Amino acid sequence: MRSRFSTTEELYSYLLGFVNVEKGQATVFKLDRMAELCTRLGDPQRAYKTIHVAGSKGKGSVSTMIARILEASGHRTGLYTSPHILRWKERISLAEEEMPEAIILRAASEVVPLVEDKGTLDFPGGELPTYFELTTLIAFCAFREAGCDRAVIETGLGGRLDSTNVVDSEASVITPIELEHTEYLGDTIPLIAGEKAGIIKSGRKCYLSAQQPEAREVFASVAASKLSPLREVGQLVSVDDISIGEKGTSALIGFAPSSPLSLRFPSPIRCSTPMIGSIQAQNMALALLVSAELEPDLQLKDAVEGLSKAYLPARFQILKDDRYGGSSVVLDGAHTVASTLLALESFEFLFPGKKALLFACAEDKKHAEIAKVLGPRFDRITLTRPGTFKKSDLSALATSFRDAGASYRLIPDHEKAIAKAREEAAELDMPLLVTGSFYLCAEFLKASSTSDH
Repeated sequence: MRSRFSTTEELYSYLLGFVNVEKGQATVFKLDRMAELCTRLGDPQRAYKTIHVAGSKGKGSVSTMIARILEASGHRTGLYTSPHILRWKERISLAEEEMPEAIILRAASEVVPLVEDKGTLDFPGGELPTYFELTTLIAFCAFREAGCDRAVIETGLGGRLDSTNVVDSEASVITPIELEHTEYLGDTIPLIAGEKAGIIKSGRKCYLSAQQPEAREVFASVAASKLSPLREVGQLVSVDDISIGEKGTSALIGFAPSSPLSLRFPSPIRCSTPMIGSIQAQNMALALLVSAELEPDLQLKDAVEGLSKAYLPARFQILKDDRYGGSSVVLDGAHTVASTLLALESFEFLFPGKKALLFACAEDKKHAEIAKVLGPRFDRITLTRPGTFKKSDLSALATSFRDAGASYRLIPDHEKAIAKAREEAAELDMPLLVTGSFYLCAEFLKASSTSDH
């Protein structure tokens, strides 16, 4: 069927006409509509083996690492992540390259006719499909169209009722849990862990990174009830000799004697990734454990090669701003307290001394707690909005930083704030950390690509 769209940007504009939780629009989370639409499409999500990844932080990085390892070992691997930074099609990719535009448009030509000229009564639950449901369906069809034999699928929100949870995954992977999206997932760690645990499939392995005790207890209980073997980084794989630099992160990763993998890989493996931060060493260990157990023929060189190519923008991404004397700019989409602490740790390690901050966040984030972390540590602070996509409360944000004892300036126009922050940081010879929102990072990159050199 010929696509009605000429480009994926046209398709993206069309999809934005549907309810979008990422923009704060309300919906009822359910899977019956998604399952029905998959059935109408011939269940594209069953055309390849899948690995399903959930968590509060690091899930995009881990998904990318696993996909890169699988691709290096000879599998044509699809990768589904969110959010996107510059272009919507970033969400639907092949592990080592962009998904061809034509394939995404052909996938859309399968999905869009299911919703065109339809009303709420045409779907289970009496509600039209959402933006994320349609994007996910297009990804499933694109991976089938591209001939993928593996796909790594990152959840969007939570897990149990996330649109991606129609996959019959070969394994479930859960990265660290913290308080996030409490209006949807619950306001305690056990409640949020319970939602993430919803991706665990009966009889299939579940892989865990290091977790808070109360989160781990939930995962262990759900896994036991589903007879799902629990595989944990701290017990089966160790991480030592972590090295962090501006080019990335490296670590020695070794398998415990209790793991059968110790027979295949008896010596610790030196692994490196372009992604920066101590958490990335843990992410590499998790990705290696998952890939090596699921792929019995995985070769050491392929695992190392895959990790060495794993990269995502706005995850401690370092830019050298040549327009302003080569000053360093770091983009990190951290928007929770724990992820902010990790970003700050790496930033201060690599760039000791005076430093500048450009910060914005959506109104539902814990900005008061984040301000206590960041406020006292920066010499120049600029507060703004994270673009126009997400709602923000500048007055409340300013109050949070003021209560944290921070000196700041408030520039509501994010484009002006970006220009002022980068100019001032360069004039004062300070590295600049841009954080609080992936949307702010995206706006910074857009400004960098369009401004004059």
